[in-house]
Amino acid sequence: MSEQRTALVLGATGGVGGAIAAALAGRGWTIRALYRNPARPATARTGVARHYDWRHGDAMSAGDVAAAAAGAELIVHAVNPPGYRNWGRLVLPMLENSIGAASGSGARILLPGTVYNYGPDVLPAPTEESPQNPVTRKGRIRAAMEARLAAASADGAITALVLRAGDYFGPGAGSSWFSQAMVRPGRPLRRVVQPGCEGIGHQWAYLPDVAETAARLLDLPDVLPRFARFHMHGHWDADGRQMVEAVRRAAAQPDLPVRCLPWRAIALAAPVMPLARELSEVRYLWERPVRLNNTRLVCTLGGEPHTPLDEAVGSTLAALGCLPAVQDPAVESPQRLAVAAAS
Repeated sequence: MSEQRTALVLGATGGVGGAIAAALAGRGWTIRALYRNPARPATARTGVARHYDWRHGDAMSAGDVAAAAAGAELIVHAVNPPGYRNWGRLVLPMLENSIGAASGSGARILLPGTVYNYGPDVLPAPTEESPQNPVTRKGRIRAAMEARLAAASADGAITALVLRAGDYFGPGAGSSWFSQAMVRPGRPLRRVVQPGCEGIGHQWAYLPDVAETAARLLDLPDVLPRFARFHMHGHWDADGRQMVEAVRRAAAQPDLPVRCLPWRAIALAAPVMPLARELSEVRYLWERPVRLNNTRLVCTLGGEPHTPLDEAVGSTLAALGCLPAVQDPAVESPQRLAVAAAS
């Protein structure tokens, strides 16, 4: 295995791409990060990210991606259209650019996967080989992305790895159910919203765990098939309340009010609000349990990286600005002490 492994990360300024880039950098990879907005790297170059090789370019430009991928062993495809607009028109062409670049450089493509590919026909326990019959627009696009990677791998053009997990949460995961529905970023906690039905299990994935899992898999290039798919277990909330209670513990507020997500109001707003439409489409994933099995992953790695739930939730809330800052460094607040204990 080369000591100077290079990874091109598309989406390094986002939550998933940023977490994967950091995990790879921690294992000795050289990180190239393609950025479109000149203002983003200036704010992202903190910690380990300041050592990345930042390349100005656009993931929607085949030439930019190919130039940045030259000599890379890996392309992390964790990028989305700006503002999640024009998904149907832009997502697959962006993937084609990564496939073309990987074909030219010999790089493997890593795609962070989701459960949106699966329709109700294979729930509650889809496997890596379960049919993908999505019932949502985004799910159909996601399924098409994986099908395209599988076809390109079968043709011998590329190698690809899909790592699928439940709903993401964690530092940097701005576009997530946790940060967009359950809590309000940048504000002290006054309530926590429960998206799912009482008694219905739900699967979550802590971004640093996802990133570490991906990095460990990529350390086994000779073990992975040309087109590899793995499911993560992550955090299984068996009754839909465990994530809510973890938020209460992290905030040291056992009586923090719990509200149900106003699904009826969201449905009424869906025709005119894109976000409401997106939320309404995936409601079925909150109305029944969906639990990915990680047997294949455990057999390959010998285990799955797993941060305790309270530690993961505490770190997420702190990053979102939902926990009070410490005013006097010599006197820790009860809330911060609770997070420190969880960590």
